[in-house]
Amino acid sequence: MFLRASRTLLVAPFLLVTALVTGAVWQYGYGQALDRLARRGTADMSLVLGGLVSDLQRYRDQAVALAGHPTLTVLTGARAPHQEAAANRLLIASADRTGATGLYFVDDRGDLLAGTRGTPPPNLTRSGAFARAMDGALGTTHSMQRSGSARLFQFAAPSFGADGKVNGALIAVANAENVEFGWRGLQTAVFLVDEAGRVFMSNRSELLGWGKLPGEAQLVPPDGAPIRFTQTRSGPHEIWQIDLGPYLPRRALQVSQALPRIGMTGAALVDVAPARRIAMLQAGAVGGLLLFFGALLLFAQERRRTLARANAELERRVADRTTSLTETNRALRREIHEREEAEAALRRAQAELVQAGKLSALGKMSAGISHELNQPLMAIRQFAANGGAFLQRGTPDKAAENLARIDEMAHRMSRIIRNLRAFVRNENEPVTCVDIVQVVQAALEMTAERLAKDGIEVDWQPPARPVPVRGGEVRLGQVVLNLITNAADAMAQSAERRLSISLTDGAPVTLRLSDTGPGIEEPEKIFDPFYSTKLIGAGDGMGLGLSISYGLVQSFGGKITGANTGHGAEFTVELEPWTEQQKGAA
Repeated sequence: MFLRASRTLLVAPFLLVTALVTGAVWQYGYGQALDRLARRGTADMSLVLGGLVSDLQRYRDQAVALAGHPTLTVLTGARAPHQEAAANRLLIASADRTGATGLYFVDDRGDLLAGTRGTPPPNLTRSGAFARAMDGALGTTHSMQRSGSARLFQFAAPSFGADGKVNGALIAVANAENVEFGWRGLQTAVFLVDEAGRVFMSNRSELLGWGKLPGEAQLVPPDGAPIRFTQTRSGPHEIWQIDLGPYLPRRALQVSQALPRIGMTGAALVDVAPARRIAMLQAGAVGGLLLFFGALLLFAQERRRTLARANAELERRVADRTTSLTETNRALRREIHEREEAEAALRRAQAELVQAGKLSALGKMSAGISHELNQPLMAIRQFAANGGAFLQRGTPDKAAENLARIDEMAHRMSRIIRNLRAFVRNENEPVTCVDIVQVVQAALEMTAERLAKDGIEVDWQPPARPVPVRGGEVRLGQVVLNLITNAADAMAQSAERRLSISLTDGAPVTLRLSDTGPGIEEPEKIFDPFYSTKLIGAGDGMGLGLSISYGLVQSFGGKITGANTGHGAEFTVELEPWTEQQKGAA
């Protein structure tokens, strides 16, 4: 009990001192931050006001320079139509150079003699600027509609006649929106209040048209509805607590500066939230440090015991986590092993699908292959019989000719069987140099009977020389054969049946196969596995041919695409050419 009471006697004064020091630090830091914000707000406002004065000076100088221009002063007397036209052109060109909204030359009665395009402001000669010009001095005024949609500056410069009297004035009109355009990106909210207490210009459009209450700093909207407004001071600084919209600070430092040259007062609202945050951070840091070191001094022993308990708990958690990670590691190794087995099984299944696709294609071509083999066999039998008859008759030359024809037929059968054996066997050889011309020729030979039976015209003009590409002869042959048979299937119901094959040498080597079928219904899905436009269960395949072909072409580093041509479908196979460097490396 005594120990607890002594701790309370020590802690209470310490906390009180900490609170007092923290409050003092916050007050000092807040004041310093407000000083910096005031300097920044003053600099921003000075930049804006300086630019405003510079921009308005341009229009003022333009009015003074043009007021005595001979092209304009001649209009105050007897004038010709061509002189009026010349004066209008002069004013239009001058307005285009400076960006003035309008330039107007009027006589001493207020009649418009020349001007730029468009209708002049209704109060052009009823403004104080015109009256000032009639007195022989430069006049400046501004006007704003009640809605704040049109805000104009007017500068009137007197035009003197030969007798030294004022006989007219040049009035330059500038749109305030063009002048304040460069303020829009400024982070600080800046606005200008005229003599009537209205906000005439601002980089926050929601403030335009607002006014100040007489004798007060408070801003009110054009409809006069009251808003939440509180004015306080922090040292030399004036702080507004306002509610002027989502794009204006709710607590702001107000900085003002008179601008007598245009009869306005500039003001800036700088958000004090950063100053409060900085002061809070400084006070929090000091208070935290005091509490931290006080706690260290007061609870050193308890902290050691707490650290010991925390260390024991940490060791227990580390042990539990180590056990969990060990189990997770074992599970990951098992999963990796299972995934490797699944990938191996997938590769085997893909290889079996490729082989199944080959056998399926051979099944479709069986009738044609039988015809291709039976034809030379029947010819061999006929030529053998003829050769024996010629030998019996004692005409060995005729017999030799028949034997030569038998040899030719045997070579033809050998080529057909060699293509079939190459197509059926599994190819696991690496990518090598393949003549794409021979691959297309072999595929056409294997499908010649099918194409002739279906009445399909083949348009194929092979190049005169080999075209070597990177690939596998068997796998590439399967791709070409699959594309040819797919084209033949697609043209089964077409009135015109024509297969066009073209080969373009280059980088890449491009092989195109176009048919006159109905086209591809969904080109984006044509290479998806099991996607087929044929009837399911009709014995026309499982929709794997193009998917397998897509994978085979990619394995060569190539690309295969399918698209509609308007007269059918076209498949494009792009392959990498076999270069001399690759030939040397091989």
